[in-house]
Amino acid sequence: MGPIAPSRLARRLTAVLPGARLQPTPLPLARGLRLWLIDDATERARQYTGPEIDRIWDEPPYWCFCWGSGQALAAHLLSAAPEIVRGKRVIDFGGGSGVAGVAAAQAGAEAVVACDIDEAAVESCEANAALNGVEMACVGDLDAAVAALDGKVDVLLAADVLYDRSNFPWLADFRRIASDVVIADSRVKQIDVAPYRRTHTIPCPTLPNLNEFDEFRDVGIYRAPGAPR
Repeated sequence: MGPIAPSRLARRLTAVLPGARLQPTPLPLARGLRLWLIDDATERARQYTGPEIDRIWDEPPYWCFCWGSGQALAAHLLSAAPEIVRGKRVIDFGGGSGVAGVAAAQAGAEAVVACDIDEAAVESCEANAALNGVEMACVGDLDAAVAALDGKVDVLLAADVLYDRSNFPWLADFRRIASDVVIADSRVKQIDVAPYRRTHTIPCPTLPNLNEFDEFRDVGIYRAPGAPR
């Protein structure tokens, strides 16, 4: 018998989608990492009702998907560039499922804090850290994350948090907080803000892949040094 989904997190999901289930799901690109994700087979067979669609829009359970940018960043840290986080103090900003933070912990980070303003996402981060047997503090906002690391942040990770250019001011904020910033984004096709530079492009689908998200398969990985202090 496999692991049982955390009851409180499962209740959060069924409050939005009655009958939906969480499954421990291996990530194909980030080998050795599993997440509590919405069950693919159940949702493919579902015919969504009007009230269900309304609830999804009102309170989207985005934390029960592993968005392509999160998986791509996790794979990058685990396979291509673990030295970015090894021995470092790391924040996973807008953690969602916490996938980037969990990968950082697996890659040897000294300390990891995931933050998200959504309470369900914070619980998802906690559950996924436990599922993978890593230590990761999970808090509700960026200030609390910085405080949890005593203001000493080596690396800030952020996957699929920009959405559009209106959030680009965050890019300067990130550099004031951390010595190194790594962004993964598929929705913004080009981050043309110095000193950020694209280092990799990784094709990666969202899991479960319900075929709505193929336009966001190509994930750009960007990196910038922290601002002078």
